[in-house]
Amino acid sequence: MEILVIPDSFKGSLHAVEVANIMVRAVKKILPKSKCLSMPFSDGGEGAINVLKSNIKGTLKACFCYDALQRPIKASYFRFKNKNSVWIELSQTAGITKLKKSELQPLKTSTWGTGKMINHALSLGCKNIYLGIGGSATQDLGTGIISALGGRFLDENNKELPQGGGELYRLKKIDLSNINPKALECNWVVACDVENPLLGINGTAHTYAKQKGASAQDIEQLERGGRKFAEVISKEFGVNINKFMGGGAAGGVSAGLHALLNARLENGFELLAKLTGLEEQISKMDLVLTGEGSFDKQSLFGKLPIQLATLSQKTEIPCLIFAGRAKIKKIEGFNLCKVIDCTPAESSVDDAMKNAENNLEQAIINELSLIKKKI
Repeated sequence: MEILVIPDSFKGSLHAVEVANIMVRAVKKILPKSKCLSMPFSDGGEGAINVLKSNIKGTLKACFCYDALQRPIKASYFRFKNKNSVWIELSQTAGITKLKKSELQPLKTSTWGTGKMINHALSLGCKNIYLGIGGSATQDLGTGIISALGGRFLDENNKELPQGGGELYRLKKIDLSNINPKALECNWVVACDVENPLLGINGTAHTYAKQKGASAQDIEQLERGGRKFAEVISKEFGVNINKFMGGGAAGGVSAGLHALLNARLENGFELLAKLTGLEEQISKMDLVLTGEGSFDKQSLFGKLPIQLATLSQKTEIPCLIFAGRAKIKKIEGFNLCKVIDCTPAESSVDDAMKNAENNLEQAIINELSLIKKKI
């Protein structure tokens, strides 16, 4: 039996490579004669540069930049062999895994450090920027990136707003007169892993801000800021981002960069899949194993497991999705896909994350034991 092991990370507990290693180990215990192709993957956000490093010619480029609280750090991006193109992973700078739980402040966290990394790439002559935006700790609509590139977001007194999304409800004017000209000459592609709009009940604030530390009051403040941002964008640039598909990704970064830098959105998974020849790989397999930390309604908006389930269904290959927490156990229309909850029902979130490795391995062993009986 040939098995493709292609998980995403279990955010907050296990990186994608760790998940893949656990999966392979479990497979070998139950199906020792099987052949495993381990291919830790990404939906275009967190982990994308490692996928590229393993499968595409190019190098990782390190630089000094800043985290979501604007503290200095050292992080890397991927520079393609042609040296004209780079893949920048927002989570390397503004990622939620860079912060402690007590440090999550979605009204103040900013993508400013990501903008500084982009400036570094531009200084090396980069002409094409792929920006993977998953795994963020921010809700600033990309204003931090634009600020780092030289843009300014002003209130009614012509004073610059502080970093973060918390004060955007006071936005009156956007000044791009001093933006880095190289940024305007670039071809921008935002690798987007979800389809949520910017505003509304399925928008960025109501869907993602809570997991980044937002209270109910914070969520309403961020939503108010999003509406004001969209209003100013429409008035000054003639771009309607209210219902822009995918505009709510990574705290609204995709909407902001689309409006202000003419960035186009592409599905991050599809981009990486094309670069790595993934569909052909799946077609050669007997079984696909994937997974993520939480499989819920957000997962159905283009996250990695559902993308893999779609490709597996297309190529008629069975797919098993292992989740730290599975709030959705069955996906309508996916008869070759099964979702497995790895965590005992009585476990708390803290216990689930602490025991993620053991829970995952045992769940795989249990499921493959059932498959072995049918072989």
